[in-house]
Amino acid sequence: MSPLVIGVIGVIVLLILLFMGMNIGFTMVVVGFFGYAIIVNMKGAMGLFSSVPFSTIANYSYSVIPLFVLMGQFAFYAGISQDLYAFCHKWIGRVPGSLSSATIVACAFFAAICGSSTATTATLGVVCLPEMRKYGYKDTLACGSIAAGGTLGILIPPSTGFILYAIAAEESIGTMFAAGIIPGILLAAIYVMTIMIQVKMNPDLAPKSEKVSLQEKMQSLKGVIPILILFVIVLGGIFSGIFSANEGAAVGAFIALLFLIGKRKASWENIKKSLADTLRTSCMIFMIMVGAYIFGYFLTISRIPTTLANGIAASNLPNLVVILLILAIYAVLGCFIDSLPLIVLLTPIFLPIVQQMGMNTVWFGVLMVMTMQLGLITPPVGMCVYVMGGIAKDVPIMKIFKGVVPFVIALIVTILLVALIKPLSLGLPTLLYGSAG
Repeated sequence: MSPLVIGVIGVIVLLILLFMGMNIGFTMVVVGFFGYAIIVNMKGAMGLFSSVPFSTIANYSYSVIPLFVLMGQFAFYAGISQDLYAFCHKWIGRVPGSLSSATIVACAFFAAICGSSTATTATLGVVCLPEMRKYGYKDTLACGSIAAGGTLGILIPPSTGFILYAIAAEESIGTMFAAGIIPGILLAAIYVMTIMIQVKMNPDLAPKSEKVSLQEKMQSLKGVIPILILFVIVLGGIFSGIFSANEGAAVGAFIALLFLIGKRKASWENIKKSLADTLRTSCMIFMIMVGAYIFGYFLTISRIPTTLANGIAASNLPNLVVILLILAIYAVLGCFIDSLPLIVLLTPIFLPIVQQMGMNTVWFGVLMVMTMQLGLITPPVGMCVYVMGGIAKDVPIMKIFKGVVPFVIALIVTILLVALIKPLSLGLPTLLYGSAG
């Protein structure tokens, strides 16, 4: 049996096991290990198994992951989200569906210190849903806007998705962060426009907006100051070259800890929860990365990436068509597999194709992460929807999925805009670094 056939069988087995609900990192380790053993030999597979876990987890450059996660946890337990939501509500209070729109804006701000879509959904869901219900918002719009806004967590830096892609594609984390800012702002704006259109078409979805005085607006500014401080210092320091991504993550975690102390919420219980949540999330990500590297070695010796790249190159299809086909594969698989492992798993397969076509890999990375957002709000996985369902226990899951349909359309439109207008993703990195990718 040829290595290529063994590789195809391995991929099929992997997908079957994932659809059965097995742990993603463990599944990639098992399939990659035995696949490598079949093609090479057991001794080689054992050598791989003995070296990859340590070299991955002990890699200094990967310390950026737990540090950014820790920054988000400290910010969460400092209670920044409540003040942030109050600020957004006050400043866009006259917009149709103002509370839902404020939720989107609050999610965008919170994403700038969090990096996780599910954490953004969970945090803002607890804060925003009771407020929208109090004012008579329909559950479809309320839950749909929170779940959709939560997806911004994987797009607006510091994004865990961009960190994993940058590591897998050997790109600069700072460049990927810069590339995600404008698409993130654009998507948030289109989400707000989507809410306005829905409310205009069906006024029963949300009550009329209330007027807010200038004094109330000015008083609410304190809610956004911690986020702006973190964003300017951390990302500003990374973009300007004052410190590396790892150092920026450490500085951000320390500043978030100061906010926790300053708000008098640095109890032993909150610190313990912050560290425990960080450990849990980081271990999950590192397990996925270890599995992806072992599975990646198996894919490489099976020659699947090379064969696939050569086949697409020989098809003479336009480059944009090829990119859209790749994104369609990501979108379909994203409906069944969580976004982070899918980024690590598929990047080694499709990145050579993008490089062989001469396409910009930073641009492709932004499109890929945005496509992963679709999987966060579409069935059957739809993690942001299920997180929202856990918060709104009295709302049927299918009702929440119905509420996110307009936002799915908005997301697809935004992906196409970023695909067709490259400066949306490459303009800022080029301005900051002179080039992008």
